[in-house]
Amino acid sequence: MRRTHPGTTSRSTARLWWPTPRRRARIAALAAALDAAVGRGWPVVPGARAVRGENGPCACADPLCPAPGEHPQDPPLEAATADPRMVRWWWEERAPGAPVLLATGRVVCAVSLPRPAGPWLLSHLAETGVPHGPVLATTERYVLLTAPYTLDELGGMLADRPWVPGALRYHGPGGYLVLPPSRTGAGQVHWVRRPLAGEPWLPQVGTLLGGLITASAVALPHG
Repeated sequence: MRRTHPGTTSRSTARLWWPTPRRRARIAALAAALDAAVGRGWPVVPGARAVRGENGPCACADPLCPAPGEHPQDPPLEAATADPRMVRWWWEERAPGAPVLLATGRVVCAVSLPRPAGPWLLSHLAETGVPHGPVLATTERYVLLTAPYTLDELGGMLADRPWVPGALRYHGPGGYLVLPPSRTGAGQVHWVRRPLAGEPWLPQVGTLLGGLITASAVALPHG
């Protein structure tokens, strides 16, 4: 019988109590999906995983997939839901550890700009007293979550601007975002400013456009 010193734990016992990195990633994905769905009423769906395999960089098996781990596959985006029973089944049984995709349009939308301009934008919004909501970052972009908007509303607001940078992207009806702490083929998504508990408020996209345009002109090499 193997003995251990009083107050210590054998390696085999420690492994039983300390989850592996893969298990921790699955736990984190489930927690993020439930927090979005149950805590905020955001519709979510599992995304295709980024993988390292013979069939390509993504679980969708497209050898030329342009966005590994960053797109829906099966179930489709239209199946996104905030139902906790479905969300738990997806991330516990069907797709443990899968990226968490937020379907935009119904209860939340977003607008994003290249990552190099993100810190300047947030500083500018703070200096000018323009409030903003949650912000997430990918390896390439800063994404600001907003209240829902329609494409017609967005088009009208953009038409009123003398110039709108092409670097901005709009995540509205029919779109989606990859939520933290999902890992894509490009790297891990993380919160710059987390959604606060009991904070359902999201800014209107129109209040952020001025800052987004200024940040694109000032902080990016070619505006």
